[in-house]
Amino acid sequence: MSGLNTKKIIETGKKTIEAEAKAVHNLINYIDDDFAKVIEKVINSKGRLIVTGIGKSANIAMKIVASLNSTGTPSIFMHAADAIHGDLGIVQSDDIVMCLSKSGNTPEIKVLIPLIKSNGNIVIALVSDIDSFLAKSADYVLRATVNEEACPYNLAPTSSTTAQLVIGDALTVALLEERGFTSDDFAKFHPGGSLGKRLYLKVDDLIKLNETPKVQENDNLTTIISEITSKRLGATAVVDNNNSVIGIITDGDLRRMLVKFGNDITNLDAGKIMSKNPKTIETGELAVNALRIIRQNNITQVIVINNNEYAGIVHLHDLMREGIV
Repeated sequence: MSGLNTKKIIETGKKTIEAEAKAVHNLINYIDDDFAKVIEKVINSKGRLIVTGIGKSANIAMKIVASLNSTGTPSIFMHAADAIHGDLGIVQSDDIVMCLSKSGNTPEIKVLIPLIKSNGNIVIALVSDIDSFLAKSADYVLRATVNEEACPYNLAPTSSTTAQLVIGDALTVALLEERGFTSDDFAKFHPGGSLGKRLYLKVDDLIKLNETPKVQENDNLTTIISEITSKRLGATAVVDNNNSVIGIITDGDLRRMLVKFGNDITNLDAGKIMSKNPKTIETGELAVNALRIIRQNNITQVIVINNNEYAGIVHLHDLMREGIV
């Protein structure tokens, strides 16, 4: 790093984190009755929560809206500048409006808030300056007060936007808890990506895509190798006449068999090679539970059963393909 002061750069990074951490910790003092009343109003509202702001506060507002929507609180972002130039029509009679601002005194907010109030909508201020126009005009105030920015010139929005974000997260979590929002609900709102799949993907969905290799206890080595090779799962279940699982034979079992018996393998059958009492999982179980079994037992596949009958095999590669690992 020619020409740069490495020590100074590291110190600046640490000071920034320390300044913002201090600002965030101080927010605990501002979680008050207004915070609880806001939760009550939003929970009981027949409309949506419209979140607005300008500048960097608008960016934070968009993130808060995303968090609220994903946890069961219908929300819409409305840019404060666009609102006074036509977008105010977004706000319907039953909606609640939350406005984010550090100063609470920007020209756009001074125009916007009286218009919203004149329509009878509840206004929530998420603001740093509680003596501002926004704070005094709002029905409820969520304080995101910071003494100074992490910026050395106390100009660039840093600690203040972090504070807004944290209050927004506190609001989101309080709302989801009051709604009784569960992991099942979360899965409904997050059907895509690995997070959603961990919450809804079942082993049944995986075994549909796979072959179901199986042999019986008296099947010979040729049959076993053919079944493992053709079904491409690195293993085969060993079942009885009722299709109940009595063992498993993996590629590893075959290698260990060769070491143990050497050339004397002509009379070997599945019953002599298989590992008894293999790890199983019931149909209807989440795929992530199959991953837990695989990891805990240091294996690469788990047998799926349905009322004690063999249903298929889930392989570690199936879980990796779905992005669950």
